[in-house]
Amino acid sequence: MTDARRHVAATLLPGFEGTRLPEWLAARLRDGLAGVCLFGENVASVPQLRALTNAILAANPLAVIAIDEEGGDVTRLFFDTGSPFPGNAVLGRWDDPAATEAVGRAVGLRLREAGCTVTFAPDADINSNPDNPVIGVRSFGSTPGLVSRHTAAWVGGVQSVGIGACTKHFPGHGDTAQDSHLALPVVDRSLDELRERELKPFEAAIAAGTVTIMTSHILLPQLDASNPATFSRHILQTLLRDELGFDGVIVTDALDMRGASGETGIPEAAVRALAAGCDLLCIGTKNTDAQLAAIEGAVLAAIDEGRLDEAAVHRAADRVRSLAARLAEERESLPAQVPADPAAEGELPRVARAFDVSAAAEAWRDANAESYAVIRMEPLANMAVGVVPWGPFAAAGALDGHRTVTVTGAEPIDVDRLADDEGAVLVVGRDNHQHPFVRDAIDGLRASGHDVLVVDMGWPSDDRRYADVATFGGSRLLGRALTAWLKKEMV
Repeated sequence: MTDARRHVAATLLPGFEGTRLPEWLAARLRDGLAGVCLFGENVASVPQLRALTNAILAANPLAVIAIDEEGGDVTRLFFDTGSPFPGNAVLGRWDDPAATEAVGRAVGLRLREAGCTVTFAPDADINSNPDNPVIGVRSFGSTPGLVSRHTAAWVGGVQSVGIGACTKHFPGHGDTAQDSHLALPVVDRSLDELRERELKPFEAAIAAGTVTIMTSHILLPQLDASNPATFSRHILQTLLRDELGFDGVIVTDALDMRGASGETGIPEAAVRALAAGCDLLCIGTKNTDAQLAAIEGAVLAAIDEGRLDEAAVHRAADRVRSLAARLAEERESLPAQVPADPAAEGELPRVARAFDVSAAAEAWRDANAESYAVIRMEPLANMAVGVVPWGPFAAAGALDGHRTVTVTGAEPIDVDRLADDEGAVLVVGRDNHQHPFVRDAIDGLRASGHDVLVVDMGWPSDDRRYADVATFGGSRLLGRALTAWLKKEMV
């Protein structure tokens, strides 16, 4: 491998299929590939994951092993069980930075146990739009001060145990109504507006020492009318580096997302990202040896054509290598600790106090604690979360004794079939107001005369029309707290 190709390889972070390290990927790691990004499909158990990460580090001791572990609805370590952590929105509602730091530390310890080195967290987006389809409860809240102090606390917690934080999605994905996995969202805000709101949490994260920041595939036309943030030198160099003073590693959000490569393909997206000032390119999932060869070829061709500065690629590779070396040193210096239970695991009453519960919901619970039907609303999961066990459905037996019907929206809604002969009905969903079939079902059940309680385990609308109880998250922990509340175990 030539020196130029080795530098390019040191900027690439692919995913792969399976729970074992493929030989093609091991060979690339031995030749200087930056590392790998792990997804839920790569995780079967902690021992299996540790064997996998050991194999990665054996191939390249300075590999970056990154994973999306946000400590809430977005989880990879607990992809088969649901997360035991409360999630950002609940942490924000507690507004106790010490608790947020403790959760960040607990997540870091679990990642240390698994052999990961970087987590793509915390989410520093201000969820100013309740119709946001991809951020929602991943955010600490809807105001700059709140999100800023908890972003800083989470960064401090996770990095205190030697796991690199990756604060995301710069310069802010909260004021969007589209999912950048599927489209290119537009945030039409001025730089002054961004300084007053979206940028505040990133300033706090930088002050707290975040070692990496992830870009967003969103277009901000008042800053750069042509290029999404991931591909905008003005946003990444002039704003993030020069104005905010960030000197760490800039990581792209996944380049296989439509907002990044839908029109150009991944190899050209990689060229554009490096030209804009990104250092580490998250390629996506299920990548192959041929895909990486095509990306390397496109980058080297862009250098030869003069479209990409070779020195800039070298600088990016050096930043990534320096980060990996720093994290390896910290893992050596920090004692290997036995992961503690999450700070909130034994605090179900405190978790439940973060819920928004209407007086009507209290009355429904008091009248129907023993007998009700359960309707589980199951829209298509967004790609960030994936198909993860959630809420009370993550724990076997949590709702035993109650007839449960799952509604996906794939078939016409039959209200009589849903409610059957039960007088009381519990509807449990996530982001209920965003899904027409969920709204229609709830409206029909209410109109039918049934005694209906609606639980939203996502981010509710401001009017709470489809959220008699809002839990602000669907992690397994929040499902346990909801079940305890329903059973009046905390009264």
